[in-house]
This record gives sequence, C-alpha cells and structure tokens, in this order.
Amino acid sequence: MGGFTRTEMERFWQRWLDANREAERRRDWKPLADHYAEDATYGWMYSPDEHFMAVGREEIRQYALGTEMAGLDGWHYDYVATVMDESNGMVIGFWKQRAGITDDHGREYEVPGIGGSWFGYGQDSAGNGRFEWQRDWFDLGAAARTFLSLAESGKATPGLLERMKTDSKSQPGHYRPADLPSTVWPPVVEEGAR
Repeated sequence: MGGFTRTEMERFWQRWLDANREAERRRDWKPLADHYAEDATYGWMYSPDEHFMAVGREEIRQYALGTEMAGLDGWHYDYVATVMDESNGMVIGFWKQRAGITDDHGREYEVPGIGGSWFGYGQDSAGNGRFEWQRDWFDLGAAARTFLSLAESGKATPGLLERMKTDSKSQPGHYRPADLPSTVWPPVVEEGAR
C-alpha cells in the first residue's frame, strides 16, 4: 500500500494530535484506539528479553492505552517533531514524556532522551485514515530513573507508586521476543513490502 496524499495524511495527523491533547486532558487514553485499524498492531521493547505487543484495536484500547498507561495520569507526550512520507504511508513522531509535576525548582519532571512513535498509515474501505501499526521507542532506564526521582521527592501520585510495584511481565501483552504475536519490525517492513 502507500501512495497517499500528503494533505490527507497531514489532516489525519492533526486529528491524532488533537485527540492526544484531549486524552491527556481527560486522563484517559483509551479513546485514541479509534484511530487504529481493527487488526492493527502496537508494540515496543522494554528490554532485550521483554517486549509489549497489542494485536487488534481492542487490545490496543485495553492494554496499550489502558493497563500500560495506568499510573501515568497527568503525564503528557508532546510531539515536538514529525517526519512524514506519503509515498509509503509512514509517520514518525518524536515526543517528550513529561509528568505534569514540577520539582522544587519549578521544572517539570521529564524522561530524558528521545522518545518516539513510528506509524503505518492506511485507510479503511470508506477511505477513512487509520493507523495499521505503531512501534514506540524510549529509554526504559531513563524512565525508571524519572519514576524513582518522583517517588523519592514525595510528589509521585498514588497511581504511579502502585504502577512501580507491578511485575510488568505478568501483565497482558508482555512477551518474550520468541513469543511475540507480531514482528518487532512492523509486518510490512519485516516482509519488505514498504
């Protein structure tokens, strides 16, 4: 697939950004699942031995945007740069992960480093834009350090503290690499189709 117009992709991307701001305001990311194809995949790597993967819109809603976002109420993921390629229907969004909580010097807690999402754009049978897949990257060590700094400051929310106690490997959607239900590289890239 591919060969989309820049205009249609930019319009869809703006709707995505607007929906993100609304989800952050409501502290509920689950409605973002409506931007994904019914059979979309969404994954990221926690460590070489642990990956997350949601398969299908409802797993994305329940796991990627539900249980995986637990304890991150008030956090925001501001897209600061976007790279878009309409010839292959791909978008890369670079974001900063910020806590919405300030330290004693008035600086907002932020996960240092570059985080981002790589999306595959497509359209349903009615011509509506949808993400066919998404893969994220971030520095888990930097995120853990930020979480610990928040906990030590006494400013962490009860939800974040509860999340920090959770054994992630026991959560739905967590897999060893050999057991992943979809490829780490998006399927169309893995297959060489794009």
